[in-house]
Amino acid sequence: MGEYATPSYGDAPYWDERYEKEGPEKTFDWYQQYTGLAPIFDLYMNKASKVLMVGCGNAVLSEDMVQNGYQDIWNIDISSVVVDFMKQRNSNIPQLKYDTMNVCSMGFDESTFDVVLDKGTLDAILCGNNSMENASAMISEVCRVLKPGGKFLLITYGDPQVRVSHLQADELSWTVKIHAMPRPGVCAELCPAWALVPMKIGINGRLVPNGEDLEGGNVHYIYVCTKDSL
Repeated sequence: MGEYATPSYGDAPYWDERYEKEGPEKTFDWYQQYTGLAPIFDLYMNKASKVLMVGCGNAVLSEDMVQNGYQDIWNIDISSVVVDFMKQRNSNIPQLKYDTMNVCSMGFDESTFDVVLDKGTLDAILCGNNSMENASAMISEVCRVLKPGGKFLLITYGDPQVRVSHLQADELSWTVKIHAMPRPGVCAELCPAWALVPMKIGINGRLVPNGEDLEGGNVHYIYVCTKDSL
């Protein structure tokens, strides 16, 4: 048997081919949908926030946010194919903008956005070529385009033992809080009360339980990085 080739999740050609095969009607939200995330968003964002959605793909998260009052969301993706699909799909929603852009080298000015959202992009980069360098470049760029006091919400399957080190480089001028969110179908509630309380990290790098089951991959993690104010 030959070796299994890992998909090039960090590369544009992989995503262009994937989205071409799926076609313009296909939509998919990684990990969590807006209904589960809304209480966390309400803690850290307001509806007038200028939001950047990195690696937007063909998710409907931005559309759901606009339907719930968000006014200004800029969506970027490395795949020009999916950006064209989403531009066409949402051409009648002026609150949504789309652009083809590499999150590791963005064309925005410093201090442009109040909030940056990532739901799976860093995870994809960490599965690609030159993963460590690209992850560092992405996070530095996110910090650069955030306004002072702005927030980066990273939604990921990666637990603190494998994600915190990426977020605590010396040059990153922000503080980090961590929430654990049950994966869809695990809990009767989409967002139970314990998910709204930032977690503490123990000496071993593991989260200190808030009463929820953190074993067996039952949760996703939301890292909230707040950029230092001037």
